[in-house]
Parts: sequence; C-alpha cells; structure tokens
Amino acid sequence: MSQTITPSAQRVLVARNAVLLVFGLNGAAFMAFASRIPDAKAELHLSPGQLGLTLLAASAGSLTALPFSGRIADRVGAARAILAGMTVSLTGLVVVGAAVDLAGSRALMAVGLYLLGMGIGVWDVSMNLEGATVERLMGRTVMPHFHAAFSGGTVLLALVGSLLSWAGVSLMVQYTGAALVIAAAVVRGLRAFLPREVEVHSDEGSEPATPTAVKPRAAWLEPRTLLVGLVVLAAGFTEGTANDWVSVGFVEGHDVPPWAGILALATFLAAMTTGRVLGTRLLDRHGRVPVLRVTFVLAAVGSLLVVFGDTALAYAGAAVWGVGASLGFPVGMSASADDPARAGARMSVVATIGYTAFIAGPPLLGFLGDHFTVLRALLVVTVMAAVAMLVIPATREQRAG
Repeated sequence: MSQTITPSAQRVLVARNAVLLVFGLNGAAFMAFASRIPDAKAELHLSPGQLGLTLLAASAGSLTALPFSGRIADRVGAARAILAGMTVSLTGLVVVGAAVDLAGSRALMAVGLYLLGMGIGVWDVSMNLEGATVERLMGRTVMPHFHAAFSGGTVLLALVGSLLSWAGVSLMVQYTGAALVIAAAVVRGLRAFLPREVEVHSDEGSEPATPTAVKPRAAWLEPRTLLVGLVVLAAGFTEGTANDWVSVGFVEGHDVPPWAGILALATFLAAMTTGRVLGTRLLDRHGRVPVLRVTFVLAAVGSLLVVFGDTALAYAGAAVWGVGASLGFPVGMSASADDPARAGARMSVVATIGYTAFIAGPPLLGFLGDHFTVLRALLVVTVMAAVAMLVIPATREQRAG
C-alpha cells in the first residue's frame, strides 16, 4: 500500500495555479488550430460538408483516447499523462499546418486532426482529474475557474489568430510557433502538480479513497453517471458548435471578412470565460441545478440572436451564447468526481459521452450548412439546450460514497 500525504494549504494553492496554467495552455493548443478554420477552409476549397467531415477526424481521435484516459492518469499520474497527451496533440497541430500550406492535402489534414484530438483527449481528462482533486482539497467550487483558464487560452489564441489571419501569416508558421511555446510552458507547469500520493477523503472521518476503488467498466452501468454525461454532451455541443462554426457563420451569413468572423468567436470565448470566472459564487450559493437551467436558456437565446439578428445584434448574441455555454462542461466534470474513489472511471465515461458532441457536431452542422446555410444550422444549439433541461437534475451535489 502506497504512503499517502496531506498537502498543506499553500501547496494546494501552488497546485491550483499550475492547473490553471495547464488548462489555459490546453485551450491555447485547441484554438491555435480552430482560430484559422476559415483560412484552412478557403485554402483547401472545402464546402461546409467537406469541412465538417474533415473536422470529424479530431473528434474521432478524442473518442479513441477518452475511454482509457482516466485509467492512464490513474496508472502513471496526471502530470505524465498530460505530458504524453500534449506531445501527441502538438505533433498533430504541426501536421495540420503542413497539410494545408505545404501539401494542400485534406487527407493529411485529417491525420493531423486525429492526432490533435487524441492528444487533447488524454490531456483533457487528466487535467480535469487533477482539478477535481484540488477542488476537493480546497473545499469549495473552483472547477469553473479551471475551465475559465481554458477559455482564456482560447480567447488569447483567437485574437492572435485574427491578427495573423489579417496579416496573411501562414498556418504552418503559426502552428509551429504555438507548439513550441505551449510545450515549454506545459513542462514548467507540470512541475507544480500535487504528488501522486495525496490523501483525499471521501467524506468527513472516512478512510482515504484510492483511484482504483472501482472498475472502469462499472461506471458505464451507473444511471447518474450516464445522465451527467448527457448534460456534458449538450454542453459540449453548445460550446463546440461555436468553436468550430461561429466564425464561418459570421463570414458566410453576415458577410464579414475572415478576421471579423474570428472576432465574433473571440467575443463568444471572452463571454464564456467571464461566465466561468463569476459562476463559481453562484454555484456555491444556489447549487448546480438552478444555475445550469439559467445558463442553458441563455445559450439558446444567444444562438437565436446570432442567427436572426443583424450584424451588431449577432455579436451581442455571441456574447450571450458564451455566457450560456460557460458552466455546463465544468459542472458536469465536477459532478462526475463527487466521489474521489470513482472519479477516474466516472470522468472517463462522462468525457467520452460528452465528446460525442464533437463527433456528431461537425458533420451534422456541415450537412445542414450545405442545405440551409451555416448560419441557419446554428439553430441546432437551441434544440440541444432543450435536451439539457431534461437531464440537468442529475448533476445535483452528492456526498461521496
């Protein structure tokens, strides 16, 4: 039996800051690619349907890795799992740049996206597990802050992507530079993660929990875990649709230049970051269920404004949509980790279900975009918000064990 330790409050704060950094860098890695989707689409002369099918490769890569990510993190530790995921994802990012700028190959772009998605899947679950451990040790809601850091990383890279798109900088140059900077920063941040032998109590006075207390397959048979997964699925669709398509929707539906379409995405991301920073206090005061109900309504209203408003109102709608998309994913992850003994297995299940949104989303939006325009296709977000309202009660706070 391995020896456990109880870290000091100061040590937990150091780990929290490291987790914030790693979340932000994960968002930066994703948005380094996503911010230039309109440019990649134009350079390869892709229709909305072709783009949707190509983006599917990233989702397929994530779903390949997600079912095993919790087990990997339990076995080698969150820090090593993140390092491995980062290496694969950033390799994929560079391959995408080479595919578009050097080879002009949609097939090679799909290979790069598969690697990008696979690496980010392992990285995502592992950093959420570390974040859940820090949240339990701190005794208050902080998971949305970690996801706010992710959103902050996406905002920064969206703005950088907009500037570089305006300046005509190639994707290969941007992706290679981003990969080098992100890799160096992640390695530095991982040094401050908590030791693996951290004593985390399931409840007051109980025995310390271990991450191997439940078999991973058993979590797939738990009704609450599956329902929380559906909440994360709806949240992922609400967030991921904007990440992949809102800039294209503004360019093709509101007739703005590509850099202005990226600014619409940055507006969405900035609002989502703000919602995650301010939402923790609301969650601690009112609980998960009522707060999530309000946010999903806001997501639906915001998407309607984007689709049916004029250009100025559409930008405002992007901000409302961002606030609405802010809390579903982090709250679902926290809910899956209410019991530390089952956190790894349950989080892998919830993440796998949630990332199905990124499998179904790109081709669905692409298909609808071919038939009804990309802008009108964004109405699917309203439907997913309605589905989420039915299963939100599953996220209600539970005592461990």
